[in-house]
Amino acid sequence: MTPAADVWITAAVRTAVTGRSRVQAHRDAGELGADVVAAVTRGRAEEGVAGVVLGNCWGPGGNPARVAALGAGLGDAVPGWTVDAQCGSGLLAVLQAAGHAALTGRPVVGGGVESASTAPERLRDGVPYTQAPMVPRGRPDPGMTAAADALAAARGITRARQEAFAARSHALALAAAELRAAERARGQEGASAPDDDGPRRLTPAALARFTGVTPGADPDTAVTGGTAARIADGAAAVLLEPGVPDTAPLARPVRLAGGTVTGGDPALPGIAPVAAVRAALDEVGWALEDLAVVEVVEAYAAQALATLDDLGLTDGDAGVDPRVNAAGGALALGHPWGASAAVALVRAVHRLQEQPPGARGLVACAVAGGMGVAALLEVR
Repeated sequence: MTPAADVWITAAVRTAVTGRSRVQAHRDAGELGADVVAAVTRGRAEEGVAGVVLGNCWGPGGNPARVAALGAGLGDAVPGWTVDAQCGSGLLAVLQAAGHAALTGRPVVGGGVESASTAPERLRDGVPYTQAPMVPRGRPDPGMTAAADALAAARGITRARQEAFAARSHALALAAAELRAAERARGQEGASAPDDDGPRRLTPAALARFTGVTPGADPDTAVTGGTAARIADGAAAVLLEPGVPDTAPLARPVRLAGGTVTGGDPALPGIAPVAAVRAALDEVGWALEDLAVVEVVEAYAAQALATLDDLGLTDGDAGVDPRVNAAGGALALGHPWGASAAVALVRAVHRLQEQPPGARGLVACAVAGGMGVAALLEVR
């Protein structure tokens, strides 16, 4: 999707990303969403926000985006609607919001929210219902962890390589404390505002203590608790405007240059972003070499590495292109499902603030069911 008119990101904010049942466990999706919606619309309410579009994956049902809009104080006349495309929900919501901004000529909020801590427990005939179907009955429908294990085994992505990638994510996140604080600066204010609680110093000895997640997986390539992103709570949002206002929270607004969602083999969700990235680049006539910033959601080290391998953003061993997730990713922060891709977008926008005018960026995410979503950015 290339917006019919230029649409600009003029504010980009996220909450802290914290582990399930930890510091934000008392806050539901509507409350977390209201934090970021209020933050990105501060000073813009009088201009008439046309809507709020939020992704949510495993929430309470109903319409969390509408709850967040009302909770943010936007007024009863401002609509909100919720998008579910699993882990890609937040980024797809932003693409939808951009289209609505272009159509209405008014600002629209896009983003994602997940409160895994307050998500209702689901039962079917008394049995925990933990995996929704992604395909019709009779087709292979692996869970994301099983799919990541199978992908690692098929590609020969060793446990050691996965662990090196996870350690990289944590180390870069720790080194980027100032950038992470800037991303949260307007999202949750006050002395009691929480910090990200995931990044830590991962040593080889610590990683070796983790066991495989999937029973029977090849121990040489197995996904472990150290190479899978932990489940988390969090929210992220951007304000999309058709044209650049005289003043904006971001010192340098970022143009949403394009984006797309693509489908592929439901049994291979981990590599689905590859097609989305290539389609988005082709649509606007860019190449990977043109990008200064790349953000790929790291649900699993194996899945992220397979995607990066196919895009030519690794050296086939432990090396990863330095443009990729240079401030860490979901392996360090955590994975608030419906918000993760929006968190990655906010990260890309803030990384672009440090780049020269015209610098370009990419955000990509794998989606359960074999889909991929990608967005392209350009800083003013």
